[in-house]
Amino acid sequence: MNKLVNYIKSSIEELKKVIWPTPRQAFKLTIMVIIFSLILAAIVSAFGYLFQTILQQVIFKVS
Repeated sequence: MNKLVNYIKSSIEELKKVIWPTPRQAFKLTIMVIIFSLILAAIVSAFGYLFQTILQQVIFKVS
């Protein structure tokens, strides 16, 4: 039980050292993550479409 109490106390002490972002910084970072996610989704979708088209061409030419 003593180890658990020490762990919780040390965790609280470490959390006090964290520099938390301001609401403005958090908003900007959130927008950046959303934009990055949308760009990445578009890239992955484009590759998926490209590979699908290539595979369809290969399958239909073979059969």
